[in-house]
Amino acid sequence: MSEVQQQPGRGFPGGYGQGPRAALLLLADGRFPAGGHAHSGGVEAAVADGRVHDAASLAAHCRGRLHTTGLVAAALAAAATAGADPLGLDQAADARTPSAALRTVSRRLGRQLLRAARAVWPAPALDDLAAALPRGAHQPVVLGLAAAAAGLGPLDAAYAAAYESVSAPATAAVRLLGLDPFHAAAVLARLAAETDSVAAEAAAAGRRAAADGPGTLPAPGAPLLDVLAEAHAAWPVRLFAS
Repeated sequence: MSEVQQQPGRGFPGGYGQGPRAALLLLADGRFPAGGHAHSGGVEAAVADGRVHDAASLAAHCRGRLHTTGLVAAALAAAATAGADPLGLDQAADARTPSAALRTVSRRLGRQLLRAARAVWPAPALDDLAAALPRGAHQPVVLGLAAAAAGLGPLDAAYAAAYESVSAPATAAVRLLGLDPFHAAAVLARLAAETDSVAAEAAAAGRRAAADGPGTLPAPGAPLLDVLAEAHAAWPVRLFAS
């Protein structure tokens, strides 16, 4: 067991799943100072490529992201909350992120989220992760530990990650396309049942990974998102960081 691996309840105030549900709202709030507002969830490159141009194509983009990278992130977050070794999960996240640009983004977001989480929900596990990976852990792993520090459980962490996978591109599309905010919100509302399903699947996978190791985590890919991310990273001028 690594020095940052946590057993359920160890290193976190109140154990798992005992915190106020309002903590989940705070963690999933786009205004939480974790840096997510600067990232488009791949939609800036998709808009430039002509793949996202209206509410319907935005919904297709969000749905594809939810069932691929969203599921992976949600399972990683749930596993971290369930007590899996964060360093092993970080390696699993690397293996499930083929794009070097997206690996860099994930660690940058993880570093920012860790700073915010340590200020809001101080916990030894967060301090240990910061010491073990000073250049940044992958964002879903940090998200899972932050959820645990807030007293939340694996399903809560999975919901936060799954929702983030669709809310980031929907919010960015409002700025990039001049899309009616009501229509962007409607995209998220119509994905609610699928978000529920992905979160439940991810939470179950996260609990299995905590018991059996990160090799059991899901690993669906989104090659087009990887290709667009690499192209976007090379742009000399862009509105969003990713």
